[in-house]
Amino acid sequence: MGGSLLQNAECAPRLVMADPAEAAARMKIDRAGWAAQSYARYDRASVMKIARAVAEAAHQGAQTYAEWAVRETGMGVVEHKRQKNEMSAHPLVDFYEDTDLVSPRVDAARKMVEIPKPAGVIFALTPATNPVSTLYYKTILAVLSRNAIIFSPHPYAKGCCFDAAKRLDAAAVAAGAPAGLIQCVEEPTIPLVQALMASPRVQVIMATGGGPMVRAAYSSGNPAIGVGPGNAPVYVDPDADQTLAARRIVDSKAFDNSVLCTNESVLISLDADRSRLERALRAAGAHVCSEAEVAKLREWLFPGGHLNTKAIGKSAAWIAEQSGFRIVASNRVLVAPLGQVGLDEPLTREKLSPVLAWATADSFRRATGMAQMILRMTGAGHSAAFHGEDPQKAMDFAAALSVYRVVVNAPCSQGAAGFATHLAPSFMIGTGYFGRSSVGENVGPQHLVHWTRLAWNADSAVAMPDMSAVRAPFDGPDAPPSYPPQPARPAQHEAGGMDRDLLRQLILQELQQLTRGST
Repeated sequence: MGGSLLQNAECAPRLVMADPAEAAARMKIDRAGWAAQSYARYDRASVMKIARAVAEAAHQGAQTYAEWAVRETGMGVVEHKRQKNEMSAHPLVDFYEDTDLVSPRVDAARKMVEIPKPAGVIFALTPATNPVSTLYYKTILAVLSRNAIIFSPHPYAKGCCFDAAKRLDAAAVAAGAPAGLIQCVEEPTIPLVQALMASPRVQVIMATGGGPMVRAAYSSGNPAIGVGPGNAPVYVDPDADQTLAARRIVDSKAFDNSVLCTNESVLISLDADRSRLERALRAAGAHVCSEAEVAKLREWLFPGGHLNTKAIGKSAAWIAEQSGFRIVASNRVLVAPLGQVGLDEPLTREKLSPVLAWATADSFRRATGMAQMILRMTGAGHSAAFHGEDPQKAMDFAAALSVYRVVVNAPCSQGAAGFATHLAPSFMIGTGYFGRSSVGENVGPQHLVHWTRLAWNADSAVAMPDMSAVRAPFDGPDAPPSYPPQPARPAQHEAGGMDRDLLRQLILQELQQLTRGST
């Protein structure tokens, strides 16, 4: 009998305790769902008020989080991170000031009405290289498009990101946003992130980070906007102002110790122009390595052919010292002259550090071919740069390369990201079909909204009614909060009302979705 009791006990179902971190994160998603549902009924004036309040909070915290990010990650330059944080605040809202993603659009000529529909809940990844600026940027995109957003920061930057998200959410709520609009996972882990990416309560994933995590986002079963790695080639033509071109390239490559994926990776020039450009690079603050120094740099930076991640975001002087040689403290970039480019030369890959490979060619056509060869290795669809005065060469260069943005006579780090050109300011650089991404342009709030279209009969005999007096579906911040769900009200049968049975069915459906989402 004792044996049967023991057997029965072993066969009995056991209580399985949910992982506390995963349970907490799922609660965040449920909370964000209610916030998104409420926020989707705000009008544009309310949305812009909240966006401005969030931008101001971001601006005020720019210095604090720049210092925090460098301290926590060990990457980058505080002053440059402050600039990136500030550029991801008010200037970002200013850029989209005239982009209305809230109000219905009436096109009488085509007999069509377009109603914007927000995605809902966004699950966003942020990298260690640009943690807070990316969080700022994605938050403002979500706010402008009336979406809720939950962040999963890189573990190396979880402290600064969690605090920044709290600051922005508090500012949004104070401006009238529903609670839970902006949230952050406290303790991100790979299993947790994978579970949340696959949640049916998430409508879209914004994936910024390493290749494996971006691929995981695409394979999660949820819609995803992902971006690929950069490896921007930069060509300097003989007719360019060599001094100005060198200064722009060095300033760009040194910016935040080159952690932006838009930075110049491989410099290409013509053989006949080598000495002029070398003098200009040295004058701009670059250290041009000797052949022996290049060998040491290659060995330390790419041990076994793989990037040494210790170099990411570190200074040129620190990398030189680790590689076994010294440079003067004023040198901001290491330039490594190479005899060839391609798979056999690891220095022509993405480095995310102030190390600039340099190759020369005997003709413009050959230089263009070298640039395309570099992009075939990595960085397809991303960015390239051109310095010169011949518009035909600029056109030919851009047409030959598998990239979606070519920065001309400007620093590529800032230019491709929209901060030194009129491209959209962005910390998600779409790499399109070339880079196996769903978006080929700089990602903006328009990518987080789809449109429902009312299309009238095209027959001219069928009139489209006057839409000027039709009410838009806005309740605004003064409407009752949708979180937590409210109990059913007495039946209403007047226009715009909802009967008790239908409301009960909707609440039951919502509870069923919540139950499925937590299993």
